[in-house]
Amino acid sequence: MSVINSPVLVLNQDYEPLNICRVRRAMILLLRGKAEVLENGRGEIHAISVSLPIPSVVRLTQHVKRPRLQKKLTRFEVFNRDRYTCQYCGREGRDLTLDHVIPRSRGGTHEWDNVVSCCFPCNLRKAGRTPPEASMKLTRHPSPPPPAAFSVPYQYLRVHHEWQKFIMQAG
Repeated sequence: MSVINSPVLVLNQDYEPLNICRVRRAMILLLRGKAEVLENGRGEIHAISVSLPIPSVVRLTQHVKRPRLQKKLTRFEVFNRDRYTCQYCGREGRDLTLDHVIPRSRGGTHEWDNVVSCCFPCNLRKAGRTPPEASMKLTRHPSPPPPAAFSVPYQYLRVHHEWQKFIMQAG
């Protein structure tokens, strides 16, 4: 991969991760005064009249508002919301399943406020009943997670260690 196509982490003015762009785009932002370099270390790009550091992390000079999107309802996101804990007995672990609080056979929906993480024994015990019918109680009422911020793909974090302090600070 050429240096000009290397990824660059773009931060908002308040250091919140916004995006990942390529060095070429980051250089345009720098030359127009719309961003500043926070991390470099890959060398310099030399032009006829100027030498610029090759950025790894840039920060925008003005704050950019962007909409926050609601996370998609997936097994992974439900388990993350519930911190890999059964919402009936409190058992932690990776061996979980999804449970509809009000069963779909009874008109329950497949939405954030009706789906919880559940261990297999509790799921078998509850079966196709509601929690009161099964004499079970939820430890926490399900609700949608907060809107999603930008998340950096794992493969970038493995290679670009200098990004970690900006990602951890935001999370």
